[in-house]
Amino acid sequence: MRDGSRRPLAPLVAAFATLFVIVSSAEARRDATGIPTLSLSWRAPTPADGQTYTVAVGSKLAVRFAVGSEGGAARIWASGLPARAVLGTISRRPATALLNWTPSKGQIGTHVFVVVGGSQNGAIATQPRSIFVQVVPATPPGIADERPIGTDGVYRWAYIYTPTAARVRPSMSARVITRLKLYTLDSTVNLVLLVGQKLDGRGRLWYRVRLPILPNSSTGWVRADDLTTTRSVSTYLVIYRKLFTATLYRRGRPVFRTRVGVGKPYWPTPTGDFYIREVLTGYHDPFYGPVSFGTSGRSSILTDWEGGGGVVGIHGTNAPGILPGRVSHGCVRMKNGAVLRLFRLMPLGTPVAIR
Repeated sequence: MRDGSRRPLAPLVAAFATLFVIVSSAEARRDATGIPTLSLSWRAPTPADGQTYTVAVGSKLAVRFAVGSEGGAARIWASGLPARAVLGTISRRPATALLNWTPSKGQIGTHVFVVVGGSQNGAIATQPRSIFVQVVPATPPGIADERPIGTDGVYRWAYIYTPTAARVRPSMSARVITRLKLYTLDSTVNLVLLVGQKLDGRGRLWYRVRLPILPNSSTGWVRADDLTTTRSVSTYLVIYRKLFTATLYRRGRPVFRTRVGVGKPYWPTPTGDFYIREVLTGYHDPFYGPVSFGTSGRSSILTDWEGGGGVVGIHGTNAPGILPGRVSHGCVRMKNGAVLRLFRLMPLGTPVAIR
């Protein structure tokens, strides 16, 4: 749907329908064939799932991993590593790996990467380990420097108070990246995740915010006066496509985990850094389950939407037998019981990492 005006909930179902596909039972079984069993075990000195590290710009981060290798040699890999981060691995019994990274000034903020160990034949794997790295300035930022938001593990968001422009720099003369409206295409109040703040030359406060546009993970600068009072969350959702897992963390501790369905290879679920932009209930079509979360992620394949890409959602299903697997047009699907649990645990504005 291209209509950006406010609409009742019922038309939302049609909008989300462009993102999903109902597959036959036979097709679902073919997609599920070969999905690894998550039974391989991590060993010391592997950090705990959700471990958070704080590292200053220019300082070196070194993290070691080891995985059990019953039944043969194993290997370790990582997804979402930032630029110049290197994971050196040795495939043996047990398999080991060493992550080395020295972040630069341009990498200040929150980084999430996922590490997995698996057998050489891909039949078994570990539960993914999400590692959170908070990169902070080497020295206290000056009055004209950007101050990161979220490096204390508390993430902040705000509603759009008045229609505004997101710009490439915190200046009214800077180029406009996109314009932010009061409402989303689903008639919910629009909101943005804050990732940094800075004062301009006239002492006005600006926020660097995550934008719900293509390319995914885009950010831009918005005047603080155009946003409401900020809200805070301490949750973070990490979705790992290769092993079809979703894990919710609260202050670095996993509080929810389930296996999911993701996009088919030709309609992939996009990777990137996003946030929960809307929470929708009251569907009359059981296809969507009882709850759907709209994220700031957009599909680069399904582009027949206002803004250039279909919204990536997280929702339930009326066909739990197809999960886990590659079953959708790009959205993330989970069993209805799981999505209801997530609804109770994950508030609006929660950051989302898809790896």
